[in-house]
Amino acid sequence: MKAAVVKNELKEISNPEKAKSFLRFFKTDKGQYSEGDKFLGATVPKQRKIAKNHYKEISLANIKELLGSDFHEHRLTALFMLVYKFEKSDEIERQKIFNFYLKNKERVNNWDLVDSSVQIIGKYLSERNDRAILYSLAVSKNLWDKRIAIISTYDFIKNNQFEDTIKISRILLHDKHDLIHKAVGWMLRELGKRDLKTEKNFLKKYYKEMPRAMLRYAVEKFPERERKKYLAGEV
Repeated sequence: MKAAVVKNELKEISNPEKAKSFLRFFKTDKGQYSEGDKFLGATVPKQRKIAKNHYKEISLANIKELLGSDFHEHRLTALFMLVYKFEKSDEIERQKIFNFYLKNKERVNNWDLVDSSVQIIGKYLSERNDRAILYSLAVSKNLWDKRIAIISTYDFIKNNQFEDTIKISRILLHDKHDLIHKAVGWMLRELGKRDLKTEKNFLKKYYKEMPRAMLRYAVEKFPERERKKYLAGEV
């Protein structure tokens, strides 16, 4: 199946008014994190439906063509198809998809693109001891590489493996971007749902120096009185 088929189907469900609102929502003005991104205005549920209809027959070469598009929905639908392929693949194919993802990660260039596809990295590495690639991504100068690094650990957390989340959170503790602050706080919160003691040990060391958004996300599910004490620096 050709990439053109997917592009045509996305064009058919495009919505100019939604496209305008997406331009604002995803911060596409000059100097913002999505500067220059283009939108069709297609909703995520409809993109997922298209992806489910075509992921079995589409090749990695055609997924790469979609990832090369300037249109956000082309890239997101391509990543949905890649995730579906990964989930249904054997170990040999999973390794191929994992390597493909890393080779094309420069096109995974927005927070929703990362968050919708990074389980390819997380699930693949959760069954392996060598996770050095995540630490290389965590110290990258690229915003999206760093978000991939921390959110990949969500699959580790679900398997009660917390060490990499803690280490990468420490690396990203003083990052300047709020999208990293929120991502780290989110992963710490998820860790805390499974091992509150480990999360609180991290917070005890670092909560006074954590960026506000990171701390707010990390303690979001704490009892109100305790949450307010952390935010006030009174723990």
